[in-house]
Amino acid sequence: MFVQTHEIRRRFLDHFVRAGHTEVPSASLILADPNLLFVNAGMVQFVPYFLGQQTPPFSTATSVQKCVRTLDIENVGITTRHNTFFQMAGNFSFGDYFKRGAIELAWSLLTKPVADGGYGFDPEKLWVTVYLDDDEAEQIWLALGVPSERIQRRGMADNYWSMGIPGPCGPCSEIYFDRGPEYGRDGGPEADEDRYLEIWNLVFMQNERGEGRGKDNFEILGPLPKKNIDTGMGVERVAFLLQGVDNVYETDLLRPIITKAEELTGKSYGVNHADDVRFRVIADHARSAAMLIADGVNPGNDGRGYVLRRLLRRIVRSARLLGAERPVMAEFVKIVSDLMAPSYPELGTDFRRIENVSVGEETAFLKTLSTGTKLFDETVDEVRTTGGKRISGTDAFTLHDTYGFPIDLTLEMAAEAGLEVDEAGFRELMAEQRQRAKEDAQSRKHAHADLTIYKEFVDRGPTEFTGFDELTSEATVLALIADGVRVPVAQAGQDVEVILDRSPLYAEAGGQIADRGSITAGGLKLRVNDVQKIAKQLWVHKSTVEQGQITEGDAVLAQVDPAWRRGATQGHSGTHMVHAALRQVLGPNAVQAGSMNKPGYLRFDFNWQGQLSEAQKADIEAVSNDAVGADFPVNTFVTDLDKAKKMGAMALFGENYGDEVRVVEIGGPFSMELCGGTHVGHSSQIGPITVLGESSVGSGVRRVEAFVGLDSYQYLAKERALLAGVASALKVPSEEVPGRVEQLVERLKVAEKELERTKVAAVLARAAKYVDDAERVGRVLLVAAAAPEGVGAGDLRTLATDIRGRFGSEPAVVVLLGNADGKVPFVVTVNKSAQELGLKAGDLVGSFGPSIAGRGGGKPEMAQGAGADPAGIPAGLAAVRARVAELAA
Repeated sequence: MFVQTHEIRRRFLDHFVRAGHTEVPSASLILADPNLLFVNAGMVQFVPYFLGQQTPPFSTATSVQKCVRTLDIENVGITTRHNTFFQMAGNFSFGDYFKRGAIELAWSLLTKPVADGGYGFDPEKLWVTVYLDDDEAEQIWLALGVPSERIQRRGMADNYWSMGIPGPCGPCSEIYFDRGPEYGRDGGPEADEDRYLEIWNLVFMQNERGEGRGKDNFEILGPLPKKNIDTGMGVERVAFLLQGVDNVYETDLLRPIITKAEELTGKSYGVNHADDVRFRVIADHARSAAMLIADGVNPGNDGRGYVLRRLLRRIVRSARLLGAERPVMAEFVKIVSDLMAPSYPELGTDFRRIENVSVGEETAFLKTLSTGTKLFDETVDEVRTTGGKRISGTDAFTLHDTYGFPIDLTLEMAAEAGLEVDEAGFRELMAEQRQRAKEDAQSRKHAHADLTIYKEFVDRGPTEFTGFDELTSEATVLALIADGVRVPVAQAGQDVEVILDRSPLYAEAGGQIADRGSITAGGLKLRVNDVQKIAKQLWVHKSTVEQGQITEGDAVLAQVDPAWRRGATQGHSGTHMVHAALRQVLGPNAVQAGSMNKPGYLRFDFNWQGQLSEAQKADIEAVSNDAVGADFPVNTFVTDLDKAKKMGAMALFGENYGDEVRVVEIGGPFSMELCGGTHVGHSSQIGPITVLGESSVGSGVRRVEAFVGLDSYQYLAKERALLAGVASALKVPSEEVPGRVEQLVERLKVAEKELERTKVAAVLARAAKYVDDAERVGRVLLVAAAAPEGVGAGDLRTLATDIRGRFGSEPAVVVLLGNADGKVPFVVTVNKSAQELGLKAGDLVGSFGPSIAGRGGGKPEMAQGAGADPAGIPAGLAAVRARVAELAA
């Protein structure tokens, strides 16, 4: 059926391909742009072309770009207009057609009959807006038959587009669809943007903007090198209009997720607003989370990982609030995969990893909810102890921000406990936090790095890399760049970027750091410190002139440091060995999440839930070294991407590959990966691989580190020397060291337990004296004393409990203040008889707490905490005596 969303995006692409555009696949949601957590607009991958920094390989293009925007994440579900994930269909012109072409192409697709490949919108329901002074755009619309009364002029805030930072910008013309009077008032987009829904924005990108904030408070620096077109059509908005439903949540790619949520929770969508918000949160976030994980994002505590973690946790909490009693993420990501895979097949091929990451985060969050519930219960006890009826905004915020406990659950559980929550105070603290985050993000935004100085050389074509076949190459100096400026010559002692026509030095990529080496000629010598790529094809040698001078046009010798390259190839090939071993030991779900290798060392990140056992680590090391000992040949060849994938070659996740790829094969089926790095000729040349250990680098991501080659040997030699030293000290053979150490550890544990028993006995021996010295205050016996120096909180609690028990049924209060390492731990305990007289442990803390700069709390029978001022102990004891006297009277 035509109105399926997949068909809407297909028709868009076909329309522009027929018009001569090159179809460009969606970029990953993650791009190397310091301004963006995620790709949030269709034109992001084309920014260098718009700025004139690179020459595009096509004059016109079309794409459907996956996008994520999370600025309004808290509003998702509350309204039906907010989404975190969306698809932006666009067509782009780089100095080719301009306003007329963009307008005519858009109008044609929207209004063309369905039978002819269009969308079949009624032209009478379409409105357009143009920028205030854009007479040209208005005339084009009039010529297409749009009456003047359906064309509105709007200011810079509405009809002038930029990315919010210095970069390309320009006036725009937006197309709106009139949904009818039942959705709002008459008057066009200026009057009501719910009734008149924007579906397509045509940006006439002709200028470059400067610094400034907001949509209309920035300087126009001047024209771009060429006039360009950037358009964005919201696929989801067009879908719900063509499918005849009220909003995006009713469309074919989101409503089935809500249906699944209804099955899992027993609730129904459309019954009440609060539940509907939760259903929409689940539908939106499940799709966004799956798309982010598919592009290599893993849950974490900052940046992209934190956004994903929030999305996943909002799904889980919404499902629980709807009544789900068991884990839900596996079923949600499965239905998302089924729905979205026709357009994004990676959701199907990589489903197991997506499922593992999402389920792992759900499991962790359910534990967080359990911990948060305990903290919530303690908060409730403190409120009730003081006779309060409301949980403070600060406590609610602490539960949310520090422990990840959702405010929704705090509100619900507080109501069940008969308490209120200072929700206004909580919202104020949340608003302050969001404002700080927004200001921090804005302060880190800056203009796109100016790469125009390299454009001439990027346009010449890629640097010829000779390093697969030789370590020394003759080359010509094409350009010298110092401090961002092109210079004709560089002298001894000067740092300079050198651009050569060809080079044997490897530029950093794929986890392998750049080669070190030299550039020489006659009396000239430069030390090459680093090699980086510009636009993935231009080698830039970051160097220091050590002697002589280098001039543009010089003929030079570029040479790799042989020892460096030997170690680098060992590290990189060793990474492939460890990757293959991981998949043998753990299975195919141990998917690469990143790597770094350098001479003698490698680290490898992979998706996995839970710590590896010692046996697994040993197996990984053994399988790797078996492959080294097998002396497998290392073969490399170039083929097309589809053939490489059919052969089973592993790809680095999140990496964009061209049509042709280089495959590195080690031992046939043992290891086959897409890789542009340098490698050994045979696996035996890697040398021994020693796994140093593994650790967590984020939720669902583990890291293995290892030494290879000579570094591995040197590490093992140090370990052997260390073992020999321990064996000598213990006077046993090396092979008996583990058993001997185990014996010593057990003896130490026994000694520590005996010492603890002695210590406890000594503490309890004081209990009788405290009872004998008890003061009678009114009807209560009071022990208010400073404990011996060095007695910690645990021993204080034991002692106080023992003293309280010795008073039997007679009303008694015990207050003990310690002095340990400059801190003042304290315990207050009140027996049942004293509680019946109105004395509560938590209340008494307030009497002496200020004297010792301390805080604490607890239940009526016991409270504890700590202070920071031991000098205040005498005053604190006097204060608590006075308070007990007041209450006991």
